[in-house]
Amino acid sequence: MVKIRLARGGAKKRPFYHIIVTDGRSARDGRNIERVGFYNPVAQGGEQRVQLDGERIKFWLDRGAQLTDKVADLYKQAAKAA
Repeated sequence: MVKIRLARGGAKKRPFYHIIVTDGRSARDGRNIERVGFYNPVAQGGEQRVQLDGERIKFWLDRGAQLTDKVADLYKQAAKAA
């Protein structure tokens, strides 16, 4: 099953996550199909905390992809802010 989930990046104690579309069987930081945004939980000052490509997420949801819990929360927050 195709999932839209987080893939961790960044340095130790400074996480940065890419929001990716991937096969649910692949590893967290393994192979992915497409990158549709990012999430920076430690954003400060003028840094952007969340960026999502809403059209591509909608495209994948229409084709049966499932959002993980955290990505679903981020998607709702981004939709509310827009």
